[in-house]
Amino acid sequence: MTGTDDVLLVHGGTPLEGEIRVRGAKNLVPKAMVAALLGSEPSRLRNVPDIRDVRVVRGLLQLHGVTVRPGEEPGELVLDPTHVESANVADIDAHAGSSRIPILFCGPLLHRLGHAFIPGLGGCDIGGRPIDFHFDVLRQFGATIEKRADGQYLEAPQRLRGTKIRLPYPSVGSTEQVLLTAVLAEGVTELSNAAVEPEIEDLICVLQKMGAIISMDTDRTIRITGVDKLGGYTHRALPDRLEAASWASAALATEGNIYVRGAQQRSMMTFLNTYRKVGGAFQIDDEGIRFWHPGGALNAIALETDVHPGFQTDWQQPLVVALTQAAGLSIVHETVYESRLGFTSALNQMGAHIQLYRECLGGSDCRFGQRNFLHSAVVSGPTKLQGADLVIPDLRGGFSYLIAALAAQGTSRVHGIDLINRGYENFMEKLVELGAKVELPGSAIV
Repeated sequence: MTGTDDVLLVHGGTPLEGEIRVRGAKNLVPKAMVAALLGSEPSRLRNVPDIRDVRVVRGLLQLHGVTVRPGEEPGELVLDPTHVESANVADIDAHAGSSRIPILFCGPLLHRLGHAFIPGLGGCDIGGRPIDFHFDVLRQFGATIEKRADGQYLEAPQRLRGTKIRLPYPSVGSTEQVLLTAVLAEGVTELSNAAVEPEIEDLICVLQKMGAIISMDTDRTIRITGVDKLGGYTHRALPDRLEAASWASAALATEGNIYVRGAQQRSMMTFLNTYRKVGGAFQIDDEGIRFWHPGGALNAIALETDVHPGFQTDWQQPLVVALTQAAGLSIVHETVYESRLGFTSALNQMGAHIQLYRECLGGSDCRFGQRNFLHSAVVSGPTKLQGADLVIPDLRGGFSYLIAALAAQGTSRVHGIDLINRGYENFMEKLVELGAKVELPGSAIV
């Protein structure tokens, strides 16, 4: 069990009301920081959130000789890769233990140094995210890989070469790996069945600003023509649509009203359609989106997660909490991560009625059919939630537990809240700004 400094007491039953701000996307900013390694000149990245993944990458960059300093405006970083060097294995391991992002250092380090080291990788336990594919891709580019007790050692005896790759699944991480490796590889790389999430497009924008030649076709094919040299970039990261949707679901579940400054319609259109079907209300302006519960009963829906432009898997968990308050039976088919519905057992302890199934309860193609994973759910509502002892399982599930605790009657003890810092900037301060009754054990209600 976690220590008291990692526990939050949540006194539920109060609607969340007020305004918060979302900054740059967790799924873009750390990768854009890694991209700076490829340049021969400093880069400027703006709209950077203060989250743990950013701090991990900053530390790893500094270990490799990259100078990282604050820029002129809040949330701006200046990254100078002029003096890239090898880093101590033990230091890399100490910095990287809680993140999977170090795998993306491979391509840039192979180009800059001719070698790289990758320790054992962490990340959220929401299902298989095998790294073997990353290494297979790097081998196709011409890297050699040696597995040792403390991690993987990679070398590029010659300049990496472009190649043709087809992803078995449009994985975001694999697409990022190819992009960050192919831009300086000799010749053309063709990547088919690529991920096309907004954060991928934004990373391509970053690389193009540096001098890369990258084209995207409508059939999920990305072509990268390698260049001999890249410069720096100046870029403002796109806002975090996943955090914005989390706060939107919190407004719905607590019968609240939250203005999310920085949220943008374009990257959230699929979520907004679903939010409206459930019965949530929203209003969009040039600065953000206001989300609120308009009163009355919420509607049960059928929902399937999918890769972009489908309903994002990271939107699913927070919205499921709101669906416990909808009238009727909602069906949720998770097609991206096989273990992502495990968080629902805690919701059932709080009074929800959620049944999990191994069958595909939906029409979309699914990787998990006939593989014995509990990846479909039927949510029966509305049900009154009661406070409980909760242990956070992963980033999105953790924020979903917070939402459930805020919507419940009574007090919940939420253990492992530090995990939420991986992807939600200043979430404690934001809760307070929205009127949540939360406290750290031994302190006054904040």
